[in-house]
Amino acid sequence: MSARPAPDWLTQWEYAHRGLHGPGVPENSLAAAEGAMARLMGIECDIQMTADLVPMVFHDWELSRLTEAEGLVSEHSAEALEALPLLGTDQHPPRLTTLLEHVAGEVPLLIEVKSLPGHDVGPVCRMICVFLIGYPGDVAVMSFDPDVPKWFAGHAPQITRGLVGTDSYENGFEGVWRSPEALAAAQPDFLAVDVRDLDRPEAAAWRAGGKPLLTWTVRSPETRATGLALAHALIAEGEGLA
Repeated sequence: MSARPAPDWLTQWEYAHRGLHGPGVPENSLAAAEGAMARLMGIECDIQMTADLVPMVFHDWELSRLTEAEGLVSEHSAEALEALPLLGTDQHPPRLTTLLEHVAGEVPLLIEVKSLPGHDVGPVCRMICVFLIGYPGDVAVMSFDPDVPKWFAGHAPQITRGLVGTDSYENGFEGVWRSPEALAAAQPDFLAVDVRDLDRPEAAAWRAGGKPLLTWTVRSPETRATGLALAHALIAEGEGLA
């Protein structure tokens, strides 16, 4: 873990998972960000890289679930992606820079960098870092891949960094967050742990050590109760919202 104290704002907010989305308001859209800001919630969002190395606010590796296009995000240019309607609405995938300009520090941002085991995270981390230096608001980067917070620890330690953890979601990084070696390399300021795994002793030990523990994805009254009991801050959506 990082030896420095984490910023207080991390645990003073509830975060809208992929923005405050729902019917007619797609996830990770500017409309979802506006909804979160109107509700005075922080925003959790996801980053994928385009073929021309532009960080886009988009969750999936592939386009088909959220747009009428096919293929990988990484196979398309940022301009082409910006033209795609999201889920048949007037919303489109925004660039990270567009989201930052839109939020402008009004609420905090948690930026999850999508990765795969063995992925070279350097290019996306460098681009995100360029845009975050000088950003006027509270912002943190995080990832399931410990190489992401490790990169920021080595190249931009002033930016708050976190490690996302799960043992229940299959993405190639199951259990990594519990590895002492991964934690030592990543030097995270906070953990964001799957709500289904909050009862693990490693999560309790992290919180007992005075470090911020966030949890995702809170989608029901039951998981909300678990998160409130065992974590410092919630990343929530749908019926998991207050």
